[in-house]
Amino acid sequence: MKPTTKLAAALVVLLACVSISAQETTRDGNEKRVALNEVAVAHDNDNVAALQGTLRTTSLNGSPESPVTNIRLIVKNTSGIAYAFVSGVVTFYDSAGIRCGEGIFTADAVAVDESFESDSPGVRIRCQATTWRIVATNLLPRTPPNPPAPPRQP
Repeated sequence: MKPTTKLAAALVVLLACVSISAQETTRDGNEKRVALNEVAVAHDNDNVAALQGTLRTTSLNGSPESPVTNIRLIVKNTSGIAYAFVSGVVTFYDSAGIRCGEGIFTADAVAVDESFESDSPGVRIRCQATTWRIVATNLLPRTPPNPPAPPRQP
């Protein structure tokens, strides 16, 4: 085997290891499950609380034959950053801690301390949910427009 082939193989293995370690979805238990009547918190990439979720629909008694397909939740931007786009996942668990429903939420142009209501389209809760969590999947900061360029000196 040529030395360049060995080097290329070692590089591929090294890059694969780095890629795998970057795929962690939870850090330090930040994706905490809470009771249906409690506030759920979603963190940004820096482990800072970015969003808070509150359920408006608290009676979530679904079954495999008759899943709950419509919920209402309030999501509040608790970070110090205004966002141009926000999306995330809301997940529900039964009393045994088994995931039994998930949906999405999205919003455009969310200011600091602003709240929005979402119906989480696509949710299908197939149990009597007791706990839930939210996870922010996209937090796109709103950037101010570029200031005009200073005039050129002759």
